[in-house]
Amino acid sequence: MPHPVTRGGYSYLDDFDVDPETKQVLNLALEMTRTALGLADDLANGIIAKRIIELARAGERHPDVLCEGALKTLRWHLFGD
Repeated sequence: MPHPVTRGGYSYLDDFDVDPETKQVLNLALEMTRTALGLADDLANGIIAKRIIELARAGERHPDVLCEGALKTLRWHLFGD
C-alpha cells in the first residue's frame, strides 16, 4: 500500500475521520489519480483529496471508482467535457 500523500508531513486525508483500512483505500485512490494524471509534484493533491473525500462520504469505498470520480471532476474542470 502506498504511503499517504502529505503536505508537510500531514496527510491530505487526515481530516476525514475513517477507519485505517478505509484511509488506506482513500490514499490508494489518491495515488492512482495522481498516476493517471502523470503528476510529478503535489500541487493538485488537495483538490484530488477533496473530491475523493466527497465520494467516500457518499459511501464509495472502491479505489478504482474513487479514482475515476476524481478524474471525471478534474477533467470537467480543466476541459469542460
